[in-house]
Amino acid sequence: MSIFKPVLLLSCLNLFLLPLYKTAQVADVPVYSGNDLGVNYTPAKTTFKVWAPGADEVRLRLYDAGEGGNATFNEALNRNESGVWVIGVTGDIKNRYYTFQVKQNGKWLLEAPDIYAKAAGVNGHRGMVVDLKSTDPAGWKNDKKPAFKNFTDAVIYETHVRDISISQNSGIVHKGKFLGLAETGTKNTAGQATGLDHLKKLGVTHVHLLPSFDYNTVDETKLSEKQYNWGYDPLNYNVPEGSYSTNPYNGNVRIKEFKQMVQALHANGLRVVLDVVYNHTSDAEHSNFNQFAPGYFYRMNADGTYANGTGCGNETASEKQMMHNFMVQSVAYWAKEYHLDGFRFDLMGIHDIETMNAISSALHQIDPTIIIYGEGWTAGNSPLPEEQRAVKKNTARLNQIAAFDDDMRDGLKGGWNDVKAKGFVSGAPGNAESVKFGIVAATQHPQVNYQLVNYSKNAWAAQPCQCINYVSCHDDNTLFDRLKISNPNATEDELIRMDKLSNAVVLTSQGVAFLHSGAEFLRTKQGVANSYKSPDEINQIDWDRKTKYHAVFNYYKQLVWLRRNHPAFRMPATDMIASHLTFTDQVDPCLIVYQIKGNANGDKWKNILIVINGNPASRKVKLPQGSFTLVGDENSVNEKGIRTGVEGELNIAGTALYILHN
Repeated sequence: MSIFKPVLLLSCLNLFLLPLYKTAQVADVPVYSGNDLGVNYTPAKTTFKVWAPGADEVRLRLYDAGEGGNATFNEALNRNESGVWVIGVTGDIKNRYYTFQVKQNGKWLLEAPDIYAKAAGVNGHRGMVVDLKSTDPAGWKNDKKPAFKNFTDAVIYETHVRDISISQNSGIVHKGKFLGLAETGTKNTAGQATGLDHLKKLGVTHVHLLPSFDYNTVDETKLSEKQYNWGYDPLNYNVPEGSYSTNPYNGNVRIKEFKQMVQALHANGLRVVLDVVYNHTSDAEHSNFNQFAPGYFYRMNADGTYANGTGCGNETASEKQMMHNFMVQSVAYWAKEYHLDGFRFDLMGIHDIETMNAISSALHQIDPTIIIYGEGWTAGNSPLPEEQRAVKKNTARLNQIAAFDDDMRDGLKGGWNDVKAKGFVSGAPGNAESVKFGIVAATQHPQVNYQLVNYSKNAWAAQPCQCINYVSCHDDNTLFDRLKISNPNATEDELIRMDKLSNAVVLTSQGVAFLHSGAEFLRTKQGVANSYKSPDEINQIDWDRKTKYHAVFNYYKQLVWLRRNHPAFRMPATDMIASHLTFTDQVDPCLIVYQIKGNANGDKWKNILIVINGNPASRKVKLPQGSFTLVGDENSVNEKGIRTGVEGELNIAGTALYILHN
């Protein structure tokens, strides 16, 4: 959960300056409805247009480099209508760097790029005039997205550009770079596939990249030094992160290499999701937002201090028209320019429902197959009334937008706020209804007792496509580490069974399946939960674990492909789930049995039986009438059949999920 991200406390200086940052009431601030703010380049003339409604004066400076040197151009912009300032510079100024400086209330604010900047110099302190067509890699116009029909068909794999390639045993040349994810033929020490080839074999459909826009905390001039961050500290929202490029000093390089990464993933059957963080900025006082319209883009408390529903020192105000416009235009730009296939919204609950629905509308006009999902919560109290927030309980009011299902997550492994708490997979009673809640994708189902679900007492997903089922992600301990902590006396074999059961439930449940990178071979972060700035030794994917735990990897792979091959596990409608999926009443609190009947969603298997045993000991289960084929047990999943002619009663191993069909 994002509450574990760095808390950026307001400095005394910041509090002192807040009166300066107060703008007129929102109703008095002029709104610009155009979509041409920022820098618009042509070889003949470049137009610079910014929104600074309270400015006394705005100046543009041009530089030859992204850092250092003196300005070669320093001119005032002209005041236009609706708070807009504009200037045109004749001639071809491609690849020149620029800043703006605003004078407000008689004081000059900081030099900064505009908030719409699409290219930047090293460390992002100067924007760059870019010819975007020149950044397209060969064949970019013919880039083709992999086929994709329903949101519930997605199997999402969350990773970090640096984590997945930085290890010495990754076999990847461009370690920690966008291009690292574009490499094929890479292998670990034992010769097993890593990186892109690994993802392709695993069978996931979407690669979710932790924030890869230009963030604030890594010094791009010191990349030889060990630096790390997850990236949840935005600087330039529309610019790729420079430390992930091979040359952060040239603003073109990061753009082209990001596109090359997307192109390579698409060519190998993988779609790309970008993690976006519009809910706060890394440093409100020095943010680009506050250099053009001080205070406007943020929510304030009654006493004039920054609201802090993010736990990061500030929160943005999506309900204000210009922030609303910025978010919609920003995601649309990423979707069109970078051919992205989805967006994950960090702390989506900070944003208002109207803005999120406007984003969905804009994105789906560009590409109806784009997926949108986010964290349906805040990290603290927000001034935005809860009924207006895009929080989990309001998911049904969101249009084609999903939320993470923490109900099932914590039902499986134990509550997030107590790392020693056990869940269903550890044999802890009282969690079955929370797991069943996830099995039906947080939708309304007649056989789920919502009063017994851990957090949600009502179904919150109108349709299964609105529920992201998962058991671990970048936040908190990895699944394997968490199970170790909450089961200190368990053997490694017992922990592996709990781990496999956790994601076996996720991958056979309705809704959308989500995996944390490395979980398929028991990823560990050495017990570090909030590793947002921990070194590579903690965060890197250790690809040799794939060799050590190859049986676990195979089990995950078999489950992923089972899900992809059988539409019964990804029904697209709530009424379809309610009519085809039936639970069998169980006295045992750690046993869940259900059937998916009637060739659900066009599946070739007529009836599918799932038995989930959270008990450490085996249990005998009476099967429905008929002869079944066992296709999944505690060791493997084989669609052709592990055993046929299974009738009457079946012994289910402890801490295991069994799959049968007839």
